[in-house]
Amino acid sequence: MEWIASPEAWISLATLTVLEIVLGIDNIVFLSILADRLPPKQQNPARQIGLIMAMATRILLLLSISFIMRLTEPFMTLFEHAFSGRDLILIGGGLFLLTKSTREIHHRLEGEEEGSVKVRHASFMNVIVQIAILDMVFSLDSVITAVGIADELPVMIIAIVVAVIVMMVSANAVAEFVTKHPTVKMLALSFLLLIGMTLVAEGLGQHIPKGYVYFAMGFSIFVELLNLRVRDGVRRPIRLRRSPAAELLRGDKAGPVAPSPPGA
Repeated sequence: MEWIASPEAWISLATLTVLEIVLGIDNIVFLSILADRLPPKQQNPARQIGLIMAMATRILLLLSISFIMRLTEPFMTLFEHAFSGRDLILIGGGLFLLTKSTREIHHRLEGEEEGSVKVRHASFMNVIVQIAILDMVFSLDSVITAVGIADELPVMIIAIVVAVIVMMVSANAVAEFVTKHPTVKMLALSFLLLIGMTLVAEGLGQHIPKGYVYFAMGFSIFVELLNLRVRDGVRRPIRLRRSPAAELLRGDKAGPVAPSPPGA
C-alpha cells in the first residue's frame, strides 16, 4: 500500500481511469447495438452483464500480467512475418468486428423482409456469447494500456473498476441516444468498422496512432451533432423577433385603438 503516499501513483490512477473510460466508449456503443437485437426487457440486463463481464475479464488479465507479456513473443511465422499471440487475438477480434458491423449495417439498410410482420429477436445467450468475445478483444487492448501506464497492480484494478462503474451508469443513456437517432447508430457502426480495420492492421504489424483514429471519430461526432441540431431546428421553426419600429408600424396598420369606457 505504499503507492497511496505516491503522487505519481495518483496521477497514473487519474490518467488511466480517463483512458479506460475513453477506450470503453466503443465497447458501450457496440454493447448497445448488440443488446438492441434483444426484446426490450432483456436489453438492460444484457448491457449490465456485458459490462460486468468486461470488468471481470480485465481484472483476470491484470492478475495474469506475465501471461499478457508473453503474448508479445513470436508465436508463429507466416509469409516471413512473425505473429505473436497478441497479434492473432487482434486480427481475430478485428475480423469479428468487421463481420458483425457489416452485417448490422446491412440489416439496418435492408430492414425486415417484405411481408414479415413479426419482429425477430436474437436469443439472450447468443448475444451474451458475442459480448464475451467482444469483451476479450477490448479487454486485451485495455489491459496492455494499463500495464504501459501504471506500475502498481492496485492502481490498474481501481482504474478499471471505476471506469466500468462510470460505463454502467452511462450505458442506458448512451443506448437510448443511439437507438433514438438512426444516423448516430449508423455512425457508430462505421466507427466499429474503423476500429476493426485498426485492430487488423495492428495485428499485421502496421501501427496506426490512436490519436488519428480518435480525431477522426471526434470530428465525425461533431459533424453529426451539427446535423442533429439542424434537423431539430427544421422540426421547430425559429420565430424571428420584431424590432420596436416594426411593432409600431404593425400597430398603425391595425388602426387606432378604441379608448376604454370609463370604469372599465
